[in-house]
Amino acid sequence: MARITKDMTIADVLAVDRGTAAIFMQYGMHCIGCPVSSSETVEQAGAVHDVDVDELIDALNDYLESVPE
Repeated sequence: MARITKDMTIADVLAVDRGTAAIFMQYGMHCIGCPVSSSETVEQAGAVHDVDVDELIDALNDYLESVPE
């Protein structure tokens, strides 16, 4: 199973599972469709949006663990 890390770009995370978009949206990070998402890391985006990145990473990985393979 893939694990999400802070240094992955948002586009990388979405490529792992498009369902992660809902997690980003819950955290007020509507940047999933933004052109910057292909070069901005989760950590960078979290800083811009004042999001606790560790909490976001945990939420993303919890989601991935809940999805049947």
